[in-house]
Amino acid sequence: MENLYIAATATSPEIDFRFDQNQLSITGESYPENSAAFYAPIIQSLNAYLALRENAEIVVNVALSYFNSSSTKMLFSIFEALDLAAQAGNTVLLNWYHDDEDETILEFGQELQADFTAIEISYCPVSAQ
Repeated sequence: MENLYIAATATSPEIDFRFDQNQLSITGESYPENSAAFYAPIIQSLNAYLALRENAEIVVNVALSYFNSSSTKMLFSIFEALDLAAQAGNTVLLNWYHDDEDETILEFGQELQADFTAIEISYCPVSAQ
């Protein structure tokens, strides 16, 4: 399966899914004009990748400084797929990077932990400097 890389734009995040290394990264800001259209091929590739994993350790790095409500819905679809993969016997480690002064992003990560209990989440504060 080919890796998936989508460069960041002013309104969409960088997607760097290195399926061959079981490392997935989402970085930047997410408020594309049509979130469903942007994330649909990403979710499709993720689901195809996860369908082939057994007893794998998957590391997910998320460093989003902003995302709008329509992106939130798509992100939940990604985390739901990862949670199902974890329930199926894979280990999913989510590193949730957030500005150490941004309570909103941190709280969203904490909400993920409440909703997707099979994913192991580490909160990684980053100093804005």
